[in-house]
This record gives sequence, C-alpha cells and structure tokens, in this order.
Amino acid sequence: MFKKILVANRGEIAVRIIRACKELGVRSVAVHSEVDNDALHVRMADEHLCIGPADPSLSYRNIPNILSAAEITACDAIHPGYGFLAENAHFAEVCESIGVKFIGPSSENIATMGDKAKARELMIRQGLPVMPGSEGEIASTHEAAAVAAKIGYPVIIKASAGGGGRGMRVVNREEELTHAFQAARAEAAAAFGDQAVYIEKYFLEPRHIEVQILADERGRTISVGERDCSIQRRYQKLIEECPSPAVDDRLRRELGRIAVEAAQAVRYRNAGTVEFLLDKDRRFFFMEMNTRIQVEHPITEEVTGIDLVKEQIKIAAGMSLAWKQQDVKINGHSMECRINAECPEKFTPCPGRISRFHAPGGPGVRVDTAIETGAEIPSQYDSLIAKLIVRGQTREEALARMRRALEECVVEGIKTTLPLHRRIFEDPDFQKGRFSTSFLERFFAAYPS
Repeated sequence: MFKKILVANRGEIAVRIIRACKELGVRSVAVHSEVDNDALHVRMADEHLCIGPADPSLSYRNIPNILSAAEITACDAIHPGYGFLAENAHFAEVCESIGVKFIGPSSENIATMGDKAKARELMIRQGLPVMPGSEGEIASTHEAAAVAAKIGYPVIIKASAGGGGRGMRVVNREEELTHAFQAARAEAAAAFGDQAVYIEKYFLEPRHIEVQILADERGRTISVGERDCSIQRRYQKLIEECPSPAVDDRLRRELGRIAVEAAQAVRYRNAGTVEFLLDKDRRFFFMEMNTRIQVEHPITEEVTGIDLVKEQIKIAAGMSLAWKQQDVKINGHSMECRINAECPEKFTPCPGRISRFHAPGGPGVRVDTAIETGAEIPSQYDSLIAKLIVRGQTREEALARMRRALEECVVEGIKTTLPLHRRIFEDPDFQKGRFSTSFLERFFAAYPS
C-alpha cells in the first residue's frame, strides 16, 4: 500500500479521497490554490501545500507545480479525482515516467478512450453496438453532410476530445448543418484545444445509462451495476439513480457484459464508466467511456457496498480485485441530487458566501460536500457544492426519503438548485420513472418558473 497520496483536486471529491486514505491508513497531502487556503479538504489532509493562484490553469491544472508538490512532500501516488487533470493522458504519462503512481487508468487508456471518435472506431472493430454515425473524425462539411444523409436527421455533432456538453450541436435539418459543424469545431477548439468532431444519430427520447466497471492490474474486470443519468440540462447531469427503472436483470447483465468487453478491448485498468444510450425499443448503443471516477459514484456504492474510491487506491497499489462478478449484488435503490451554486431558473453560476448550511440526516441519507456555514464559493471553479444521496429498500422509499432530505437541506447566502430538485421530485412522471434525456425540456415547458 502507498505511504502518502497527493490529492490533485478540490471540493467534495478531494474530501472524499482524503476520507478513503484515512480508512486505509494512508497519509494524504492536499494541494490548493490561494483562494482555497481555508478550504475543508486543506484542513482535513495530513499535509497541505499551495500550488498557485485561483486561476485553475495556474494551480489545479498546473502539472509542474503539482509534481513539485508531490516531490516536496514525498508522495508515492497522486489521485486526480474528476475534472482538472483526471483525464489528461500527458499528466498520467509524466507521473508514470517519474515513478509516481497515477491512481487511475494508464496514460494509454486515457488517450485511447479520451478521443471519442477513435473510441468509436475501436468499438466498431470489436463488434460492439455503437451509435450509428461516422467511423471517426469528420474533417469537412461535405463529409458531414454525407454521413448525416446516410444515417438520417436529426444528428448530433460531438467534439472528439469533449465532455460536459461542450462542442456539441444537434442538427435537425440539412440547412442547419454547416453552421452547426463550424460552431461545434470552434467550441471544441476553445474548450479542449482540439477542433476534431464526429457525428452520431440523435435519438429524441433516449435514456442515458452508464455502467461502472473495475479492473485490476492483472486485467480482471467486473461490472458494478448501471446508473440512470437521464435527468440532465444542456448535457449536464442533475439527478442520477441506481439501478435504472428502465433496466431489468437480463438487460443489466447484457449491459455489464458489453461494458466489460469494451474495457478489456483496451486492457483498461482501475475504475471507469462505459456510457450507453437506451432507446424506446430497449436497444442500447455505446457512446463513450469516462476514464475516471464519476461524480455520481456514491449511488453505486450505496446499493453494492463497494467503496469505489478505496478500490481505486487498492488497484493502483497492485492489489487484486476482492470482488468477483457473482459477488456484485444490487440491494435497494439509491438516488443523487447534484446541488449546484446556480440560479435554478437559468443555470447561471452564483458564487458568494454561505451564511447558513444545514445538511439533512437520518436513515439512508448521505451528503458528500466540502461546504459549511461561512464558506466562500469561488467563481473560478465548478458550481457543484454538494451531493445529496439517499438509499431506500425500494425506489418508492428512496423517492420519499429524497423528498424529506431536500426539505431538510438548507443553503443560504447564495442561490442553489435545491428549489428545482424539490419541484422535480414532486413530478408524477418522474415519480413513476417515465423520463428520458429530454425530461427537463418538457418539465420547464409544463411548469415555467
């Protein structure tokens, strides 16, 4: 096992990793920007080091500074969490080259699956069900038009290096294609430094289903159930649940089998998530693979009893998976609400000081957060401030528990998405599990704020 782990992140995920380190008896080092001097993750860690100003490019994404911090504090491993450098193949490669273990997949895994167009090509060669679309990168509007004509409109243009909904454009008609293609490429270049895009068929009422996998250094790979992430706004997830109300045991086994095959095709190591679209006819298609721990990992932990962050650390330390596929059982139902420091009507960021925070509690309630009364929410970082997670024996119990927990939760001083979450959990269609990725569009049309 490692002696000391540097946590190359901030906020709730940094707190989550530090807690895992404490349970494993591993010392932790928090790095932080100047505006995070008094952050919770800094105070929780065994050691801490400032790595730069508020601008994340000069601190949390500053590879030389992070590696220097690891050297100064004699860390033998780095956990990147999610975001920032978590899916940066160069960072993982540099860690590997200097003998500091990157707690995550190999740099080759990240490079292969991080390029969405190349990942599609690979999955097609493996014979796995892939969304109809281009086999790889689309280089011109002429090529884009040919692909779109072949698979039929509507289509979606996606950044090959994309994530978080950036570099994506839905095209309903041929006359929209040229502008959408150019806009997607420009946004991709600005967001990721890479203008490459590809095209997929756009389904109007799909569900977004993702399968958690774990793979040890010896190549043994298991699936750890699926999550339904269909409640999203502008491709940003808002509510997740596990298991999906649309997936039965047979489909769960099939999704798990395909996810494991996809991971094994690239000799994947550590934790990862294989993402699918599920259409109205219960056909599913590979979309992409996220080569990191997901924001929504707690709901999988709640229903399986598997601590995914501790498993990440154990795998990186060379330990074999303690779980076999037949050991993985789904017990109960779990849901997560992402509480963001945002105006709930416009989804615009709302930084500021939290004048009062009260976390809900009671049976089956978990809150993953780094905020507290008096905490300052900076404007430079992601707006996620807390994850409210519940577990029930049934979906109905989980729904009731989440409604109760949302009522108890108090965040004052800034605007948050709490009012929106409360409204969604009162919606009859949501309560009955009748939703798709377009749920929020219909919800806002039916219940304007």
